[in-house]
Amino acid sequence: MQLGNGTNVMNETKIAFVGAGNMASALIQGVLSREVCDPSSVIAAEPSEPRRARLQQAHGITVTDDNSTAVRQSDVVVLAVKPQVFQGVLEEISGALRPGALVISIAAGVPISKIERAVPTGTPVVRTMPNTPALVGEGATAIAAGTHADPAHIDRVCNLFEAVGTTIVVSESLLDAVTGLSGSGPAFVFVMIEALADAGVQEGLDRASAQKLAAQTVLGAAKLVLESGEHPGALKDRVASPAGTTIAGLRALEQSNVRAALQNAVHQAAQRSRELAKK
Repeated sequence: MQLGNGTNVMNETKIAFVGAGNMASALIQGVLSREVCDPSSVIAAEPSEPRRARLQQAHGITVTDDNSTAVRQSDVVVLAVKPQVFQGVLEEISGALRPGALVISIAAGVPISKIERAVPTGTPVVRTMPNTPALVGEGATAIAAGTHADPAHIDRVCNLFEAVGTTIVVSESLLDAVTGLSGSGPAFVFVMIEALADAGVQEGLDRASAQKLAAQTVLGAAKLVLESGEHPGALKDRVASPAGTTIAGLRALEQSNVRAALQNAVHQAAQRSRELAKK
């Protein structure tokens, strides 16, 4: 978030990452490389000593094995721990939160209401659902506001997560759908890439070439959708010339119900997310 004089608000903000696994590490790297904040503004609380050492050496940030110490120093707290230990961490840090500190959760399946009950009344809470391409700066993160989170808080969270990809703001009720689509979606795309590469090998390409072509084809097609703003169907029609190779392949996809299979995969993943949230 930028002020009128061009000063980056996040550079003036102390950010704590409670848990520094792959997703948190990617976010730390992203915000530092894009100069969203300075290394002196970041502290990571992580139980693994080797991981703390790697973070400190790579980025020059402050590290600690004490969650409360990190939280006590910070204006923004990113909760990046596994759902099974989430409640215990919440109870541990609640008393250390600064008044008005922004709490951001990236834990799957933990509702905002559960977080709000555990932190001081009035604490702004924002729940996010990032996905694994954030590890290479191409993530898709959905952001949902809690009861006390205002537009400025949302802007701040968007600013953080846009350092590792793109963001979209949704209501919390849609996060299960997001989980099914962009949370689980990379796995579905990996299967597609693997299948395309296998087909290339079957047609005579060597494995390395087939995989490179398949991955780049998916990347290029996705980029074309995003940058052109056109409907995927319109872009598909441009490639499919009358009686050509592409329309023959598209007919095979329709005969195999690939479209329905992908839709069902997203539905099943979203439904499972709803079931896990109830537990």
